[in-house]
Amino acid sequence: MSGPSLMDSLFQRTLEDLIKGLRQQLIGEQAFISKALEEIRKEIKSTDLSTKSTALLKLCYLSNLHFHDMSFAAFHALEVLSSPRFSHKKIAYHAISLSFHDSTPVLLLITNHLRKDLTSTNEFEVSLSLQCLSRIANVDLARDLTPEVFTLLSSNKLYVRKRAVAVVLRVFEKYPDSVRVCFKRLVENLENYDPQILSAVVGVFSELACKDPRSYLPLAPEFYKILVDSKSNWISIKVLKIFAKLAPLEPRLANRVVEPICDLMRKTGAKSLLFECVRTVVTSFSEYESAVRLAVGKIREFLVDEDPNLKYLGLHALSIVASKHLWVVSENKEVVIKSLSDPDPNIKIESLRLVMAMVSEHNVAEISKVLVNYALKSDPLFCNEILGSILSTCSRNVYEIIVDFDWYVSLLGEMSRIPHCQMGEEIENQLIDIGLRVKDVRPELVRVARDLLIDPALLGNSFLHRVLSAAAWVSGEYVEFSRNPLELMEALLQPRTSLLPPSIMAIYIQSAFKVLVFCLHTCFVRGGSTAGISASASYESFDDLSVENGAGSTVAHAPITNESIVNLLKLVELALSPLLGSHDVEVQERARNLLGFVDLIKLEALNSSGQEENDSERKGVEATKIIRLVHDAFSKELGPVSLSAQGKVPVPDGLTLNENLGDLETICSDIELPSSNTFSFGYPTEEKDVSSFSNLQIKEDSGQSNESTSLLAEHRKRHGLYYLPSGKSEVISNDYPPANDPALQGDNNNNASDLVKLTAESLVSKRKPNHSKPRPVVVKLDEADEKPVAVKHPESRDDSLSGAVRDILFGSEDILPTSSRSNLPNSNRKGKEKQHMITQVESKENVVDDGNSSSRRRKDHSHGKERRHRKKNAEERNETDRKEKESSSNHPRRHKSRQRAEEPLKVPPQTSVIPDFLL
Repeated sequence: MSGPSLMDSLFQRTLEDLIKGLRQQLIGEQAFISKALEEIRKEIKSTDLSTKSTALLKLCYLSNLHFHDMSFAAFHALEVLSSPRFSHKKIAYHAISLSFHDSTPVLLLITNHLRKDLTSTNEFEVSLSLQCLSRIANVDLARDLTPEVFTLLSSNKLYVRKRAVAVVLRVFEKYPDSVRVCFKRLVENLENYDPQILSAVVGVFSELACKDPRSYLPLAPEFYKILVDSKSNWISIKVLKIFAKLAPLEPRLANRVVEPICDLMRKTGAKSLLFECVRTVVTSFSEYESAVRLAVGKIREFLVDEDPNLKYLGLHALSIVASKHLWVVSENKEVVIKSLSDPDPNIKIESLRLVMAMVSEHNVAEISKVLVNYALKSDPLFCNEILGSILSTCSRNVYEIIVDFDWYVSLLGEMSRIPHCQMGEEIENQLIDIGLRVKDVRPELVRVARDLLIDPALLGNSFLHRVLSAAAWVSGEYVEFSRNPLELMEALLQPRTSLLPPSIMAIYIQSAFKVLVFCLHTCFVRGGSTAGISASASYESFDDLSVENGAGSTVAHAPITNESIVNLLKLVELALSPLLGSHDVEVQERARNLLGFVDLIKLEALNSSGQEENDSERKGVEATKIIRLVHDAFSKELGPVSLSAQGKVPVPDGLTLNENLGDLETICSDIELPSSNTFSFGYPTEEKDVSSFSNLQIKEDSGQSNESTSLLAEHRKRHGLYYLPSGKSEVISNDYPPANDPALQGDNNNNASDLVKLTAESLVSKRKPNHSKPRPVVVKLDEADEKPVAVKHPESRDDSLSGAVRDILFGSEDILPTSSRSNLPNSNRKGKEKQHMITQVESKENVVDDGNSSSRRRKDHSHGKERRHRKKNAEERNETDRKEKESSSNHPRRHKSRQRAEEPLKVPPQTSVIPDFLL
């Protein structure tokens, strides 16, 4: 396709025309943009650079605001970049910064363009190229352009030098070997008196020190001088960030720096600098009590300020210092509690964190009660923040601050009834976990579960379905602690359970199975007869039945009579018969299991009622045996599972476990999938072929069956490594939309004073209360139960960068002048690259980027022969002296010492050089 004609170029729409047309378009935004893109594709192929640059500018606008791909214009951007006009270069660099990345095909073609502009006498062209390099630099660009960046670090033009200092961070990150060339000059810029240059250098070191602060400890004297002498708040903030990282590594450094930081806090009027001083003290200088008290006084000034931003910063500083100095929060508890009623949500969340930091086993009940009452009056978002904070704090380290578990289980039930509660999953996990770990709390746990199950209003709240699931499981698993199992059975089978998701209904049915077995076992196995299940209430009731719990006490049950059992079986049949046709397989399966068990018991009882006395006794024994066997199966106690349980399973001898199954596809590539007419893989979004299911018939041909079995056995023999043990795993999804019911939103300020008073009383430290009963035993499995599983963090990519910095600052490689760096070992490829880079830097040392650069070059050229002659004579003299010294001494260790001097010293990373001003 040919480029646009001259007429098209003359009437080309500018960026202003494009914006106006986009705002006034009548054909639709997408249609207008599509038409504009077609025009741009034609215009950008023009040979006229003005037309091409205008098209590129419009494409940048559409890419920025409307996210259209502009990768097709990569080569055209390079063409515009070659223009001698600055306006064209500006557009080209902007487009390249937006669209170029490491996988751009023409990225290597920009190297010479950047090198040319980096050595330009126009400081604005140099700044544009530096800005572009900071955005698109990769390993190749950073390696090839390091000499130019090194030269610009000493530029006389402050605007250019500032840009060069900023781009060094990207160059170091992409090509760490450039540290050996540029780092010394970067350090020299720390002595620059210009605030812009100094700000850029300190900013670079601040970012570098965040990744590996130990490598920059030898630069502490320079940073100390800047901290004391600097008049710029921005520079002081950056230096404070550096000292916050360096101070924990060297105690003497902290002792030297703490006083200047305190002086800054006393003198400065800038809130930003004051807050940074406070944060530095509370994080890295918390051992100095005088500095901490001064910082606390400044924090109090933030807290009483009317500006919400400063108030938030004060609360944030309190949360930082609370981990080591809890008394600071106690002194400011009134402000913290009042902040719970602040209209700013960020302030409320910070104050909530501070309140939870005060929680201990002595006041957890009082504070939790106050916060739950406050959650009832709060908006849904903050309500769930409160509930989540209570749950996470109370469950910390396996409920270490909980003494009265009966109270905590009741609190969980109370939290579940809060209308805005969306913490159903966490409450479910804790109810089950407490039941597994704490045996003494199971009677109270069953009582709370019963209260949740018998309330029909909770079934319609989707956020409580997970809580009801836990309540149903607890009721079935620990039914022996219930005072009225028949009531639990009616609650589990009430008609409104149809509102529950199928996964929750399955748990209800299984729990009903457990409760029914318990009732049958209590009434007939312990009572001794099953002959009258189908008869009327002519049998005795067992009013004195009781079950012993784990603590040795007993729980008395309500009377379970034969009539109640008959009614119970009828209730089961009535409630579960409709579920036999359920579309959910698990619900249907569990319903069939329970109804099958009921039919079996009724059949045995019916047979025993029509036989003679001996036969009746035999049939009753069989029915009793069935009930006892099922009851014994359900009576096996479940315990908590350790997080590290899988790791403790020994690997059998001869079994090799592959961490990566990427070769599974290669191994199974020779296996052909069955044809589509045999079966189909159905997905929810695909239409199923009804005709394919008609072919799914059971074939009785023994030959085909044996052939399939042999093929399966052969495949298992060949690829047994990838066969897993058979088992069923259920994935239950209970993600529901957030609550929309604003019924209980109340005024947070109505009872603010009472809330402050009550919470303040609860925050007062008390003596350890004398509980009426000791703390129950909480089952703890191992250390993995108390501490979270360690997460393997990826290895840092800055190891090579930190190593290069340590080699320079810790003296393992001397910072040699450029004339003597040729003696460095360069036997390998990396050494040759360094030598080549140093040679390039030497060749550019005499290039000065000011207006008199041409005269300076002529002067250097005129004296080039004389300098080279002097250099050659000096090298000859050094070589002669070295040979004379070697010949005059025959010490056996001379060769080894000389060899060690030539090799770089290997200093461990932990070995730090102590600055002189600390000694």
